[in-house]
Amino acid sequence: MKPISRLRFSLGATLIAVLCAAMPVSDAFAAGHREAPLTAIDTKADITDWYVFNSYGDPTKVTMIMNVDPLLEPASGPNYFPFDPEILYEMKVDNTFDADEDIKIQFRFSRPEIRLPGVFTGFIGAGNNGIATPANSPAPVPPGTPLVPPAITALDGPGSEGLSLRQTYTVTILKKSGTTWSTVFSSGGTPLFAVPSNVGPRTMPNYANLAAQGIYFLGNGIHVFAGTVDDPYYSDTGAASDTLNFRTGAFATGIPAIMSNAQDAYDSGNFAPDSVAGYNVNTIAIELPIAMLTNDGNLHAASDPAATIGTFATTSRPRIKTQPTTPGGKPALSTNFTQIQRMGNPLINELLIGTGDKDKFSMSVPKNDSQFASYLLDPLLARVINAAYAGAVPIPAPPRVDLLPLVTYAPPIAAAGTPSGPVADLLRLNTGVPAISQVNRKRLGLLAGDPAGYPNGRRVSDDVTDITARLVTGILAGPPFSGFPNNRIGDGVNSNDVPYQETFPYVQFANSGRDSRHQNSGTSGCIDPGSFLPVLCP
Repeated sequence: MKPISRLRFSLGATLIAVLCAAMPVSDAFAAGHREAPLTAIDTKADITDWYVFNSYGDPTKVTMIMNVDPLLEPASGPNYFPFDPEILYEMKVDNTFDADEDIKIQFRFSRPEIRLPGVFTGFIGAGNNGIATPANSPAPVPPGTPLVPPAITALDGPGSEGLSLRQTYTVTILKKSGTTWSTVFSSGGTPLFAVPSNVGPRTMPNYANLAAQGIYFLGNGIHVFAGTVDDPYYSDTGAASDTLNFRTGAFATGIPAIMSNAQDAYDSGNFAPDSVAGYNVNTIAIELPIAMLTNDGNLHAASDPAATIGTFATTSRPRIKTQPTTPGGKPALSTNFTQIQRMGNPLINELLIGTGDKDKFSMSVPKNDSQFASYLLDPLLARVINAAYAGAVPIPAPPRVDLLPLVTYAPPIAAAGTPSGPVADLLRLNTGVPAISQVNRKRLGLLAGDPAGYPNGRRVSDDVTDITARLVTGILAGPPFSGFPNNRIGDGVNSNDVPYQETFPYVQFANSGRDSRHQNSGTSGCIDPGSFLPVLCP
């Protein structure tokens, strides 16, 4: 596999994949939440977000997080949100700079078992001893008969009696040598349980403890977690999708999408409602040694070309499915798969690719991204932003060479001298750049001088909405595009509605089905731009 020079691709190809990595509109600012016609229908296969970053607590490891199945309402019982047992979920790594995967990490989920077939809900339990029938229980069920099991406190064994719907999964890591794939790791017969949704405090009184039981150490330096969690993405998606109708009251100037210096520096509060607040998502997370991902199996300094990898995630379905002829039977599935969705950089397919080609993009592979070049030579999104604010936000003239570093192996992410490879939608990570402590972490990543943030990989806290909006309007092109107002574009949502975890799996566990709420207009959860005190969202 030889590196392919970017010179073999038209400038149009270069730019299209670039802006693919950098824009917001129509389903805008919602990462991968229902961005293509196919996944708007097949939501189980929809990849909402893809995160890859150097682990905070261990400089020798990388964490990868794949979120699927968007906008899960925590209260949606009684079956909630199992993973689809027919889907092949994969995390892929290119370590030879040719935009073709060299490592695949595969996750497969079982068909959920039904452990309490006579019970009307998937999860049930209360108290330490459960609930028995009262003295006036009608015949034929006598008083004192155990009716409700104890509250759910475990994924297996005692305390799991009320966990009726339970799902397991397997992990397999494959490595390519030439044209041959070989298995280098398998979870084998180890029972790995997916963490169920947070039903509520009566059924699951200590949900954080229950969810933590779903963190498994598999040996070889590998940790895994799968289950329903709080959606870590944050954005005023409602305003953005209404033809960039941002909320004037949330910002400091007459241009709604421009933040003041003080607002821009504020990383822990919002000046507009977070449209994703209170929703859950299904996550698959793995932490593993960097040495398992580099081409030569070693750790490398940030200045070494071998330190940088390119990554993306995919979901695939069997090519052929035959429905069962008997009620309750299992369908027959072929062992050959068709890719349904992929994601590398955030905010690409939904922001740049035309609707007529979105499914084609979803089902293609990064090494063939030159076919989408016509969408980027003169990016429509940049022109929409420029027009929406009557020219107040200037944009560079095409061709947009300022965006080239986002879609090739190039500085400031990859070290100087790294083969650039073909233009491709890959989330690239320099594994030699150490993680930044929480106090020094910046939501704007590289744009704010934080070398461990997007687009050098992507952490759960990175504000990809604001970052990509600024990139698309030319902040990398130099004056006059690198200054005000281009460097203050934002949606006013600067942080998630709940704090992230500082240890694996980093995402916050699921919102309560009984007690959760959504942060919409007219609800608390925003901050006054002047006083920085809590107020109702505009």
